[in-house]
Amino acid sequence: MRVPTRPPLDGLKRRLDESRANKSRMPRDGFVRETFRLPRPQARQKAREFLDRYPRQAYWTEIESWSEWPGDVIEFTMRRLKSAD
Repeated sequence: MRVPTRPPLDGLKRRLDESRANKSRMPRDGFVRETFRLPRPQARQKAREFLDRYPRQAYWTEIESWSEWPGDVIEFTMRRLKSAD
C-alpha cells in the first residue's frame, strides 16, 4: 500500500507571509476590540466598567472571547462599535 506524499506548502507559506505583512489579524467589521489579561476579580471589574461606559444597546458591546490562564488569571477580548450613530 502506497502512502501519499505531502502536498507542497509553498502557496500556504506565501499567503501566511502576505497576511503577516499586512498585519490584518482581525476582520475590518467596524468593531473596536480591546484585550485584557487580569486576575479574576479585576477582570470582572474591568468588564463591568467597559459595559457601563459603552452600553450594549448603543454600542453592541460584548465579551467576544475569554480564556482562563494559570493563577486564576482571565484573558478576555471586549468588542464594541466605534460610535453609537
